[in-house]
Amino acid sequence: MISEENGQYLLEVAKEAISVYLETNRRISIPQDCPDELKEDLGVFVTLNKNHRLRGCIGYPEPVKSLIESTIDVAIAAAFDDPRFPELKTEEYGELEFEVTVLTLPELIEVAHPKQYFDEIEIGRDGLIIQKGYARGLLLPQVAPENGFDVEEFLDHTCMKAGISADSWMDESCDVYKFQGQIFK
Repeated sequence: MISEENGQYLLEVAKEAISVYLETNRRISIPQDCPDELKEDLGVFVTLNKNHRLRGCIGYPEPVKSLIESTIDVAIAAAFDDPRFPELKTEEYGELEFEVTVLTLPELIEVAHPKQYFDEIEIGRDGLIIQKGYARGLLLPQVAPENGFDVEEFLDHTCMKAGISADSWMDESCDVYKFQGQIFK
């Protein structure tokens, strides 16, 4: 995917985007020294933790614009627009732990029987998207190991994130996608 050096660059851009937005209420521009590798369209999430607890997480699961533009967008959104949390306050900034996860394209997992998902999903490597009608939930690859989920629990929790019953992944009308993420902290 992308180099470690460019991943760290993205992390610094995410921090700067939030810091500048806190101070000026303005979005930063794409830095002049942005590496070409970061101009590729890729999905990305920015996760903010405070005291080892989630404080905000927003992302684009699919490549909608360049990685650098998307990182700026979702960093600001994670700090100020995550509906689960109040807007970030200036005094919280110094307590944040930042994480940027660059995603591969989601891949539909095709199975003849739902139990085959157990062979197709690897905990710690794969993230999941589950979609049923208009309901859609996503959990990043790091969520399962951080919470001690096995594959069935990971599927269940992704369904619940979509706002559908935990066992919906067993329903033929439900689509299950997997993707990988490259994490920078």
